[in-house]
Amino acid sequence: MSTTISVRLPDNLANELNTISKETERSKSFHIQKAVELYLTERADYQIALDRLNDHTDAVISLDDMRTNLGI
Repeated sequence: MSTTISVRLPDNLANELNTISKETERSKSFHIQKAVELYLTERADYQIALDRLNDHTDAVISLDDMRTNLGI
């Protein structure tokens, strides 16, 4: 199942999307879907990092300790 969503892009992004679609022989929808998937994954990772940064109960590990723990 899929949902249709309308989006407005600045001309420069629309032109770049058209170019990439032609070069790869993939639809604009394919590239937009992949871009949104990547954004959501990166955004989730960013939020986890922020949450950990702001969690004062989360222990801070020195670089030397981390290297020792990883065996490098």
